[in-house]
Amino acid sequence: MKVRVYVSLKNGVLDPQGRAIHHAIEGLGFSGVSDVRAGRLIELEVDDTVTDAALDDMAQKLLANMVIENYRIERVLP
Repeated sequence: MKVRVYVSLKNGVLDPQGRAIHHAIEGLGFSGVSDVRAGRLIELEVDDTVTDAALDDMAQKLLANMVIENYRIERVLP
């Protein structure tokens, strides 16, 4: 089974990558974008026996920096 973990910065944490993307969007002449927040997507292929609690534990201990980041776990249905 495929699992996706979306990791993003918490509100209030500065996002230099998002700011650079926003600047580039404006530099290319696009308008209407008021803010950009960059994050990352981590895809895992796991056995059906891997529990939600185990996935949550993985995210908290390794995949996200809990001080500055939030995460969301999504199981992908076949």
